[in-house]
Amino acid sequence: MTTPAHIAMFSIAAHGHVNPSLEVIRELVARGHRVTYAIPPLFAGKVAGTGAEPRLWNSTLPGPDDDPEAWGTTLLDNVEPFLDDAVQALPQLIEAYEGDTPDLVLHDIASYPARVLAHRWGVPAVSLSPNLVAWDGYEEEVARPMWEEPKRTERGRAYYARFHAWLEENGITQHPDDFAGRPARSIVLIPKALQPHADRVDESVHSFVGACQGDRGAEGDWRRPAGAEKVVLVSLGSSFTKQPAFYRECVKAFAGLPGWHLVLQVGHHVGPAELGDVPDNVEVRSWVPQLAILRQADLFVTHAGAGGSQEGLATATPMIAVPQAVDQFGNADMLQGLGVARHVPAGEATAEVLGAAALALVDDPEVARRLKDIAADMAREGGTGRAADLIEAELPGRR
Repeated sequence: MTTPAHIAMFSIAAHGHVNPSLEVIRELVARGHRVTYAIPPLFAGKVAGTGAEPRLWNSTLPGPDDDPEAWGTTLLDNVEPFLDDAVQALPQLIEAYEGDTPDLVLHDIASYPARVLAHRWGVPAVSLSPNLVAWDGYEEEVARPMWEEPKRTERGRAYYARFHAWLEENGITQHPDDFAGRPARSIVLIPKALQPHADRVDESVHSFVGACQGDRGAEGDWRRPAGAEKVVLVSLGSSFTKQPAFYRECVKAFAGLPGWHLVLQVGHHVGPAELGDVPDNVEVRSWVPQLAILRQADLFVTHAGAGGSQEGLATATPMIAVPQAVDQFGNADMLQGLGVARHVPAGEATAEVLGAAALALVDDPEVARRLKDIAADMAREGGTGRAADLIEAELPGRR
């Protein structure tokens, strides 16, 4: 029996970063550990539902309900807000944990202050990665070409200078790239099947545990309508939902297919009036209990975020991947390479293309066989229980 410890988890207010951690946190609480979870107020209720104690701090990042355009369009537009947020969050978090130093820090990959705090406190830190991790050669093959142009600009040099200075102020001599992308210990909350170049990942650092999914009952239930021969869920996650033209193409693609029922999640930035005439076999929602629907669905049209991709795999649901940003393009290629999805670029996602891909996928027994095999492999990765075991193994006195 492991001696109960104080484990502190740190994340940002984004569904794709919080949700993957929740079952792991719930399991650690069930094992008797005191778990605090530093999170902006928007997610306090969800965190409290695991039995962990929310430690609240205020974030400057765009929230899940903000317009996606708030993130900008360039690489520096995307990364600068995380550094800005980290710098202003650190004093809040120092105060929140004054006199209550944890035994171990768990952190989402986007939580820079967590790594700084672990260093200041002299306690172990374990990264919980909700998406792919760096492989041997990642810097040369991906990061260096991506950053070559921004690093030449005055703005890019200023970003790195500020990052270096912040780390040095806190006693950290690592380069910002290594600090952000090369943790000492990492538990990867995706199946190995979704990891590019998995054979080149250092598994002494990164442990793949696959999907950590609970019953998600608190998110609500969903029942397949009577007479629905095929159910398709369309969801672009929580951040890239302002896509009315794409949703109209989905309605055209699936509303006319006999026996099909379409569940269309449109987020908070698109109203029903923007979709035109919506037939009875189309269900429009701003938010859905995604996992509950996928357990009954025949097809998933997804942006190929890490969470959605693995939920599609875990429920053995064929997918049409229409990536929108960041790692989603790579995920879409991985899913297509596994033989369980079609990667359709957003600019090509017409009703005709979507409809043809849908019919090909749902009627292909080879797709069904591959999905069944992958779901079985994922189950063997250990999920929530193995993640908790690995975290406990990092507690002081256990190594």
